[in-house]
Amino acid sequence: MVTIKKEIRTSGNSLMKNKLCEVLIKPSRGGKIRLFLNDSDVCFEANIDNLYSTEHCVTLCSKEHRTLLGDYKYKAMLCEHFMAACAICKIDSLDVYLSESEFPIFDGSSKVWVELFKTAGIDGVNNKLYTVSEPVYYLNGKTSMVILPDKELSVTYAVNYNHPDLTNRWVSLNLKNLQEIIEARTFGFYKDLKKYQMLGFAQGVTLENTVGLKDDGYTTELRSELEPVKHKILDMFGDLYLTGVSPLNMRTKILIKEAGHAVHTQVAKVLKSKLIEM
Repeated sequence: MVTIKKEIRTSGNSLMKNKLCEVLIKPSRGGKIRLFLNDSDVCFEANIDNLYSTEHCVTLCSKEHRTLLGDYKYKAMLCEHFMAACAICKIDSLDVYLSESEFPIFDGSSKVWVELFKTAGIDGVNNKLYTVSEPVYYLNGKTSMVILPDKELSVTYAVNYNHPDLTNRWVSLNLKNLQEIIEARTFGFYKDLKKYQMLGFAQGVTLENTVGLKDDGYTTELRSELEPVKHKILDMFGDLYLTGVSPLNMRTKILIKEAGHAVHTQVAKVLKSKLIEM
């Protein structure tokens, strides 16, 4: 069981709704990452069984609390960057209190969350290693995601976007580029921004928290080469950690081509039952 040594208080605007969200994170010995919303005593676990949506971001919900219209009353959006930071720090036990139904975006990566965890201090060590009992895969046209048993973790993520720098490009995880993956910011096509904002999404997008893809480059200077592809790996870390096992504790070969949250989480649902301790 791994938690933090002291409470964390922070706040920031959200990406989708651009609302200020205050966050209180408390150490826990419960062995779960639990989310509490809007000063309610209702909580739900950050796991794949509570997935609500992958539209624009990963949204989790309390499946026990439906509204009169059949929707779910308690939901938390933009969970992926927070969960990726937990996965990277191997934290598996926290109580997280959110004043709004969306995590702050901060700089668009997991950098701030990781720094907050390290400043608070990480209590405990999780050295358990896992592999898969059999291959787990998703194949659909140009999109694929395959997880194979291996002696060590390896990750390769390939993309093919309509952008001069991101056509048929790929990034592999290694110890030298882990920090670059932690710092990789969310991204999107700049031409689509107004459309999404008219639909009520991406209200909190800024030059600081989002890399905009333009026909002739980017809206901001990249932090590292192929930063958008590295962010895909970061998203994948957060999405697969909804299984309860950090990808950094997996001894698997992970190969992904042109996927996203919907595919990551669909694979996570299968992966959860295929993970075995080594």
